[in-house]
Amino acid sequence: MEKLQKENTQEKDIEKSLQKKFHKDIFCKFCKAINEYDLIQPNDKIAVCVSGGKDSMLMAKLFQELKRHNKISFELVFLVMDPGYNKANRELIENNAKLLNIPITVFESQIFENVESIEKYPCYICARMRRGHLYAKAKELGCNKIALGHHFDDVIETTLMGMLYGGQIETMMPKLHSENFEGMELIRPMYLIREKDILHWRDYNKLKFLQCACKFTELCDTQEKNNKELSSKRKKIKKLIADLSKTDKQIENNIFKSTQNVNLSKILEYKDRQGKRHNFLEEYK
Repeated sequence: MEKLQKENTQEKDIEKSLQKKFHKDIFCKFCKAINEYDLIQPNDKIAVCVSGGKDSMLMAKLFQELKRHNKISFELVFLVMDPGYNKANRELIENNAKLLNIPITVFESQIFENVESIEKYPCYICARMRRGHLYAKAKELGCNKIALGHHFDDVIETTLMGMLYGGQIETMMPKLHSENFEGMELIRPMYLIREKDILHWRDYNKLKFLQCACKFTELCDTQEKNNKELSSKRKKIKKLIADLSKTDKQIENNIFKSTQNVNLSKILEYKDRQGKRHNFLEEYK
């Protein structure tokens, strides 16, 4: 009984922190993204994809807070896919969901087992497979959208990664139509929220969430930390942005704004929505 009362008190404190201390930096930016990018329409049924990490758990609480305001009529399913977690990681997700009063729906897959034998780009393939399973389960449950917990820092890191490692200029979009699941849409309502504010919320409430729990990450964590070959490209980009930001505080915002200020007259080539390539010489006189 005493443990239950303590959990109820902590849950209320966590919700209060979103209503008060983190209202401006987190909840308001959550609502701004939803409004600015038109992410939710009346009568939507949204599968909030909860991986167990800080971002998705916070997203679930933000959706509950938005639902409490009752300004838009929509339904929620808090969807957890177990791709092959070990017992401790599965319990951590379930315990956090209970603590935060998130009524999760859990289903299982064998993604970790299937990806284990893949040598080239296992993380990319794992992510693609996860998304496919989430789409399929969400559609089975009658949802028309899935919500992922990507935040502002994910967006700018992805933009820079595409330029430096992929030789392309594109960004992570706030919403996308599914190419393989008709009538389904992906939305990213955390799009404008900074990772530092998510970390602040987590630490302020003394919460511990799941890190990446795949076997590849567990293997890397047992290796020598200074082995540069084991450092992911995303970690390198994150460090590059952090280093640049030490001398110019506008670096992060400028990377983000660059995706809104594309001048096609100063681009050598670009692809239109149909995938057709256009060269500047077409209109050069």
